[in-house]
Amino acid sequence: MTTKRKVEIFTAGCAICSDVIEEVKQMACSSCEIIVVDMHEDDVAKRAKALGIRSVPAVAVDGKVAACCTNRGIDKSALKAAGIGNPIN
Repeated sequence: MTTKRKVEIFTAGCAICSDVIEEVKQMACSSCEIIVVDMHEDDVAKRAKALGIRSVPAVAVDGKVAACCTNRGIDKSALKAAGIGNPIN
């Protein structure tokens, strides 16, 4: 029995997500099992949250979010610094 690397691609179905799916598929080898999961499904969204995924597209390999996909998502302090919540005079 051959062991495979489980590569999960978390997607919201947008064009950018589709591009990432194709890129990852092109990079994959015979040891990679590619699984595309839809964040519109409640169980998928719960799993993504448990993994710490804060934005999509994101990739997890063997249950661990890839370094390129960590620490992303909305940052309230960065949004405030950009002016959100501060009236324009």
